[in-house]
Amino acid sequence: QVQLVESGGGLVQAGGSLRLSCAASGSIASISIMGWYRQAPGKQRELVAGITRSGNTNYKDSVKGRFTISRDSTIGTVYLQMNSLKPEDTAVYYCKADLLPYGINYWGKGTLVTVSS
Repeated sequence: QVQLVESGGGLVQAGGSLRLSCAASGSIASISIMGWYRQAPGKQRELVAGITRSGNTNYKDSVKGRFTISRDSTIGTVYLQMNSLKPEDTAVYYCKADLLPYGINYWGKGTLVTVSS
């Protein structure tokens, strides 16, 4: 079992920055990949960024160069530094943990990011 709790969301003006955190608890040693997803009103949830245990990362094209994902595997925490925010980044951001050997994944409850123009 893994529990995920996101924090750091809020209201920010376009061009501003926010740092999201996701704290995992439980079987954190079993987590393979951690990622950030987002879901805007009326849209499907989409991958924003992911990071493996070894530190390999991938990003949605529209956030490359603006967002940075990082991870501290020793404490089971993943971060998303978001710079140069745009109104289209407005969404609920969710943290996900994949336990690949077991084919199991867990989701946090999400944190709202609102970017005003």
